[in-house]
Amino acid sequence: MKRKLGINIDCIGGGFDESVTLDIAHQTGFEVFTMSKRPIEMLSAIKEKAVAYGMDFPYLHAPYSGINNMWLAGEDYHGIYDGIIESIDLAAACEVGAVITHVSSGWQAPPVNDLGLSRFDALVEHAVEKGVTLAFENLRMVGNLAYLTDRYEHCDNVRFCYDCGHEHCYTKTVPWIDIFTNKIVATHIHDNMSRPFGDKSTDPDSHWLPFDGTFDYHTMMRKLDKYSYAGPLVLEVYQKARADYKELTPEEFIATSYDRIKRISTLNDL
Repeated sequence: MKRKLGINIDCIGGGFDESVTLDIAHQTGFEVFTMSKRPIEMLSAIKEKAVAYGMDFPYLHAPYSGINNMWLAGEDYHGIYDGIIESIDLAAACEVGAVITHVSSGWQAPPVNDLGLSRFDALVEHAVEKGVTLAFENLRMVGNLAYLTDRYEHCDNVRFCYDCGHEHCYTKTVPWIDIFTNKIVATHIHDNMSRPFGDKSTDPDSHWLPFDGTFDYHTMMRKLDKYSYAGPLVLEVYQKARADYKELTPEEFIATSYDRIKRISTLNDL
């Protein structure tokens, strides 16, 4: 199955102009791009350029720092809650279809509770009102994400963002694609070295380029094909992730990124 190929245009970092990254990505051959929440003026300008290029901007990544506060009593949740609300509003204003959000952080995340559920209910209601899809992303904890996905089972505006790197280093035995077969609306593709079973002392979420780690992309693609996922294959990689990447120019890093995702896209072609 032929799918469009994408990259996060905040991949260069270090203050590099994301509009210039978009130019490079377009010239390299990418048809899709994503990015994190930015001021409306910047997002509008980038979206206008993307339209001129004929590139898709399928989703915006909401902030996630402090996401555990969504489940805790008190007023500290306002920072992250308001950031997700703002992301939904920005997506609606710029005609971006979806917002990706985390639902918890760390190995000791707060348990699912009525207070947190009421806050996520409000986020989902706001997304529905704005005509924006809210896609929950897999990280360490399985139960809270599964609970939320089941809670909004019949809400068309709630979907799943499959992050293969997170699966590989946090929940290697959890077959996320098999679980959320018809819910997948976005992909985050990157690599790492996984972690020893049971080791929770380090964070191996490296966001390397594909094939620089040990993730099995053949199996991922077989499953995406099996369940007829027709959306784009989108990288979530960062030049700062490794010393050898930093030696590349932005053009070289993005070209290498394109070669890797193109290789993934054809893994199971006959």
